[in-house]
Order: sequence, then structure tokens, then C-alpha cells
Amino acid sequence: MKIDDWLLEILACPACKAALRAETEAEELVCTGCGLIYPVRDDIPVLLVDEARKP
Repeated sequence: MKIDDWLLEILACPACKAALRAETEAEELVCTGCGLIYPVRDDIPVLLVDEARKP
């Protein structure tokens, strides 16, 4: 997974607006607030609440 640091700094969870952290091995973004886990497909974050899974 290749997400630039500057992009990761401005991305936020669409559900609670908290910051996201990258889980590079799993190719996912994890919300630091509510804990939703968003997939990353072909290096593109899918930030849709319907596509996220709960921890």
C-alpha cells in the first residue's frame, strides 16, 4: 500500500472525523476515534462508511 504521508495527514474518518492510521500489511486505514476499518484498493482509500468494517 502506498499512501503519501501528506495525504494521510488530511484524511479523516467520514463517520466521526477522527484521524486515520495506516495498517500497511493489511492494506487498511483504521480510525483512531471510532475504530472503523476502511479498505484500500489499488492504493486508493475507500472511505465509505458502508464499505468499512467494525473491529
